[in-house]
Amino acid sequence: MSMFADPMEQARMQSRVLIESLPYLREYHGETVVIKYGGHAMTDESLKLAFARNISLLKLVGINPVVVHGGGPQINQMLNKLEIKSEFRQGHRVTDEATMNVVEMVLVGSVNKSVVNLINKTGAKAVGLSGKDGVLLEARKLAMTISHGQEQPPEIIDLGNVGEVTHVNARLLNSLIADDFVPVIAPVGVDAEGNTYNINADSVAGAVAGALMAKRLLMLTDVAGVLDKEGRLIEHFNSADAERMKEDGTLTGGMIPKIDCCLNALNSGVDKVTIVDGRVENCVLLELLTDQGIGTVIEK
Repeated sequence: MSMFADPMEQARMQSRVLIESLPYLREYHGETVVIKYGGHAMTDESLKLAFARNISLLKLVGINPVVVHGGGPQINQMLNKLEIKSEFRQGHRVTDEATMNVVEMVLVGSVNKSVVNLINKTGAKAVGLSGKDGVLLEARKLAMTISHGQEQPPEIIDLGNVGEVTHVNARLLNSLIADDFVPVIAPVGVDAEGNTYNINADSVAGAVAGALMAKRLLMLTDVAGVLDKEGRLIEHFNSADAERMKEDGTLTGGMIPKIDCCLNALNSGVDKVTIVDGRVENCVLLELLTDQGIGTVIEK
């Protein structure tokens, strides 16, 4: 049932929303927006459909969305089904050869094509890619160490086939964008020897946004945004604030590497990054095309 008893009042409300979006449509027309798609927004059926419609609407009004997706829950489900044990160190999945095969199968073969299909059904033309396609994502093995204080040497962690992006083939993505396609990228990379790497989707999104000099980077998460120590939403901060928030303990756990990805994107030329609550229906449109916005905005 509509919240408006009067159909005319509902129509007036809808027209005001459209008018409100005009300056943002003008600002982002012809610009590239990178969206990291993950969390609850990828598993809830109504949110999945809403996300696809958001992406199609952006494309149809002249904005160029590029999607980078995760798929952790889907990978976990398949690993459990195949009875392959999975371990995490410092937020990264330890990825041996057997796990890498499953990661690639799920991300590239299942999740990617599902996202592509849904966007296509809602009106845009999406193309699914992994880092191997056109050598889109060149990568190297991620070197990770943990410090145990000045009196002990750092611990070196072997994460297996976990990588980091060294180069993004922006030419390939720009060609697809120019031909009116929506690139949908699975976070799997490759090195010069043909070795395959599992890469954190946040890192890939940041690297892609930087390589494309994107106007905006949206990081969909399962939280309202960045919260202060009292659990209140921080609506805006800059790179200098981020360093202070790391030191005083405001940023902790998995939020630290996510913010680092955002800062790297800003340093590469992205105008603005937003941590967006992906549990909110139509969160992409709310952030880009309304006065209120949603989540935490980070600027250089």
